[in-house]
Amino acid sequence: MKKSILMLSALFFATQIQSQNIVEEITPDPYDSRVITTGVPFLLIASDARAASMGDMGVATSVDGFSQQWNSSKYVFSETKQGVAISYTPYLSKLVNDIFLGSLTYFNRINERSSFAASFRYFSLGDIEFVEDENQTPLIQSPNEFTFDVSYALRLSDQFGMSVAMRYLNSDLKIPDGNGDTSAASTFGVDISGFYQSEEQAFNSFNGKYRFGFAIQNIGPKFKYDEGGQENFQPTNLRLGAGFDFLLDDYNRVSLTAEFTKLLVPTPPITGTQLVYDDVNDDGVYEPADGDILISEDNNYIIEGKDPDVGFVKGMFQSFGDAPGGFSEEMQEVTWAIGAEYSYQDSFAFRAGYFHESPEKGARQFFSIGAGFKYNVIGLDLSYLFSASQVPSPLENTLRFSLVFNIDREAYSEY
Repeated sequence: MKKSILMLSALFFATQIQSQNIVEEITPDPYDSRVITTGVPFLLIASDARAASMGDMGVATSVDGFSQQWNSSKYVFSETKQGVAISYTPYLSKLVNDIFLGSLTYFNRINERSSFAASFRYFSLGDIEFVEDENQTPLIQSPNEFTFDVSYALRLSDQFGMSVAMRYLNSDLKIPDGNGDTSAASTFGVDISGFYQSEEQAFNSFNGKYRFGFAIQNIGPKFKYDEGGQENFQPTNLRLGAGFDFLLDDYNRVSLTAEFTKLLVPTPPITGTQLVYDDVNDDGVYEPADGDILISEDNNYIIEGKDPDVGFVKGMFQSFGDAPGGFSEEMQEVTWAIGAEYSYQDSFAFRAGYFHESPEKGARQFFSIGAGFKYNVIGLDLSYLFSASQVPSPLENTLRFSLVFNIDREAYSEY
């Protein structure tokens, strides 16, 4: 017993001596930003006009040709055997005319229980000229990014299906520096999604059915453009959505949908400066004094939060509890959207939506409207965006359109 007390006393005394020999000064950086940034952010842009007109949502809306981007498990509920979907989205159209996002999708419901889909998305940043002086011939570069993915969906029950998608990503954004050491960055990603659609149910004055969907998208390793460059997270995100279809009669349908999204990427911590001194005077004064020797200086000392330099798997789990502001800041990282769609006889549709992101996390807030038309096997969708934030949207006042070619319509019957 006496030996234990002596050991504890010695440890306590040693700790006190060590704490008197080290002095720390922490200066927070008031300009530290905690907006989450990732590589290939174009994957978060709604490439099809229908989703864009409903507030950039699609994980729990009814199946369409562009479900590959949002929730590929919806294809096993398609009444169309197969189809091709094409979209075009101008970007920063107020400033330039050659930056755009385009996509091409093919889907095939193989049988009653399974489906297959493949898509290609291309984001062009236009042509950029580089000159060193007025006598030099301009060097023209065309930075771009693209993805190619395939998915397979399986219907696990009459009302529920799941899907897995594999994606190849290529980002060619680095500008050549004349040494020839630049190269495009590439990696792969995985999506896991599920979709539930209830049977048609009878209510007092109308029939209806519920829809639920989830998706974890862009699960994959970090990437960088050169050996000494910074590693970039993919825009891994979790989407949850729910909706309800009001089947007013054989011709009129109103659909309401809500969706929540959170990036599964570490939150940047609050950093500052840490100065560590050796107290040569041994006077126990915890501040720099004459004669103190500076041992080390760390300008990126983490004051609050967690180190974001982790692997992508750990980063996904860490993202749920690493915000320096605690639970309230974690909730600020959740974006939400609501959307409505009215369709008549499955040939005309009018849509509207609203998207909200916290001002502290990017301030994307906008209203959107759109319309859809179907004639025989061809479907045309249009959308338009109105910014509701002081931060202008790159897609503000932009008209987006998409085309869907439905092959073998009504090949399957859903309720």
